[in-house]
Amino acid sequence: MNGASDGIRGIGMTSARTRDRLVQRLRAHGIRSQAVLNQIRNVPRHLFVDEALASRAYEDTALPIGHGQTISQPYVVARMTEALLDAFTGEKVLEIGTGCGYQTAILAPLVKRVYSVERIPELLKRARQRLRDLDIYNVQFRPGDGWDGWHKYAPYDGIIVAAAAPEMPARLLEQLAPGGRLIIPVGPAGRQELTLVTRRDDHFERCSLDPVSFVPLVPGK
Repeated sequence: MNGASDGIRGIGMTSARTRDRLVQRLRAHGIRSQAVLNQIRNVPRHLFVDEALASRAYEDTALPIGHGQTISQPYVVARMTEALLDAFTGEKVLEIGTGCGYQTAILAPLVKRVYSVERIPELLKRARQRLRDLDIYNVQFRPGDGWDGWHKYAPYDGIIVAAAAPEMPARLLEQLAPGGRLIIPVGPAGRQELTLVTRRDDHFERCSLDPVSFVPLVPGK
């Protein structure tokens, strides 16, 4: 096994056995989608954090990635992905908040195309390179304001937002296709709810999934 393969597969605290324990925890906490669990097992989360934090990469916790941002807790990534793809029949997903690219790497192999928006250029550059290293090529990236979405490729069959908005972003609702699903944390710090919105022709159905804690969805580039 060469060095590159060692880095992707992981050794010691980033090994397959460690990943299996994480998957077992997520299953015990209610994640049922085998496709999502397989992605959690297979995607090398230790490559998405600083080397100093690699030994904690497969803990079920959020970790800092710089610029005041975090890599989301694996349970939350799995929960959001599972909820988005439940009965999913479309092709295009808009991701708001690329961050380090971990959520993108979990999601991309499960859909035809991902359009990902990130306001911090340094994070976007690193995420793009990580996904190339993992041979993931069905993602198109754009630096920009997540509140605006990405109108050029709308409507989207799914939208997933990795930052908390104090209120539902109207432009994201506008870019959701009929029957499409939007997964987004909504609310102020300390009172955020992971929310599922489904577009039903001329109206939106909304339900709360879980209490969560995310960095804020900051407007502006």
